[in-house]
Amino acid sequence: MNFAEWSDTVPAEICDDVLWTVKAYQLALFAADIAWPDVTKLMGDLRTRALSDQLCRAVGSVSANIGEGYSRGSGRDRARFYEYALGSAREARDWYYKARHVLDPAVVDHRLRLFAQIIRLLLTMIPRQRRAQLSNGQIKDERAPYITQPFDPLEDAPLT
Repeated sequence: MNFAEWSDTVPAEICDDVLWTVKAYQLALFAADIAWPDVTKLMGDLRTRALSDQLCRAVGSVSANIGEGYSRGSGRDRARFYEYALGSAREARDWYYKARHVLDPAVVDHRLRLFAQIIRLLLTMIPRQRRAQLSNGQIKDERAPYITQPFDPLEDAPLT
């Protein structure tokens, strides 16, 4: 399943939320969904059972922290949760690298590229939120969509 096919299956209750306009959130939710077969495969190997749990937690934490941060009222608070998401994305990338001996190389390559894209987006979002300033007593809302160059590997997501 590629990103476009997957995004067509996302329920309206998620897509209708303004949070859905944040590209990093979309990619993180996609990553969490496609990680399930990877986690399942890692669970089957006694050597990587603990790794599978860590991977599952790290991958799931990325979209959760982006969602939590987006709900915060100030740029500094949003930035803090986006930093947590950044840490989880880097952790997930690390676990995928360590799982390369068990998972298919094409799968690992895709996941590393996917998390690199998420990390780049978060590295753009965090400084913008830190700069959010008060204007006439109100917070300047910089929560616009964060879009970078198209990421081709999303269209050909290999599944295990």
